[in-house]
Amino acid sequence: METTALTLRWGLLLMMKYPEIQKNVQSEIDKVIGSNEPQTIHRKEMPYTDAVIHEIQRFGNIVPANLPHATTQDVNFRGYLLPKGIQVIPLLTSVLYDKDHFVKADEFYPEHFLDSCGKFVRNEAFIPFSAGKRSCAGENLAKIELYLFFTRLLQNFTFKAPPGATLDLTPAIGFTTGPVPYKMCAIPRV
Repeated sequence: METTALTLRWGLLLMMKYPEIQKNVQSEIDKVIGSNEPQTIHRKEMPYTDAVIHEIQRFGNIVPANLPHATTQDVNFRGYLLPKGIQVIPLLTSVLYDKDHFVKADEFYPEHFLDSCGKFVRNEAFIPFSAGKRSCAGENLAKIELYLFFTRLLQNFTFKAPPGATLDLTPAIGFTTGPVPYKMCAIPRV
C-alpha cells in the first residue's frame, strides 16, 4: 500500500509540474471513458495514460534498492562469480535510469513507453516491482489500483500548484522514495 500511495503522490506532483501531460491524459480519459467509471478493460484503449503511469513508476523510483535476494546456483555475471547462496541486493535505479533503455532517463518522458504511432510499448528495463521469481507479490493488484485511482482522480480533478508554490522533484530520502511534501489545489472538472 505504501508504494502505491507514493506512486500516486509522484503522479499528482508530476501532473502539476507538466500540465500539458495532465491535459493529454484527461483528453484520453474523456474520449475513452467519458463520465463512466474507469474499468480495467479501458486500459488497453488508453496507451498514453498507460505510458504516463509507467513513466511515473520509472521516474518516481519508489524502491531504488530492492530487498536482499540469494543466488540459487553459482552465477557468472560480467566476469564475476556469484556463488550459490550469496546475498545480492538488486539496485533497481541502475536499470530504471539506464540511458541505454530510456533516452531521456533523467527526465519525466512518457514517450519512453510509446512508439512513433502513439501505441504503448513494453520496455524490458521497466522493473519497478523487481524481476524474476521473487518480484513483488502485489504487482498485479498495484497495477490495477494505480490505473483505477489515477484515472478516476484525473477524470474528476485538475491538479495545480498553489500560487507561488515551487514544485520540487527531489525525492525524499528513505528505504522508499516518495516526493518531498508538497501542497496542491484539486480543481473539480466540469
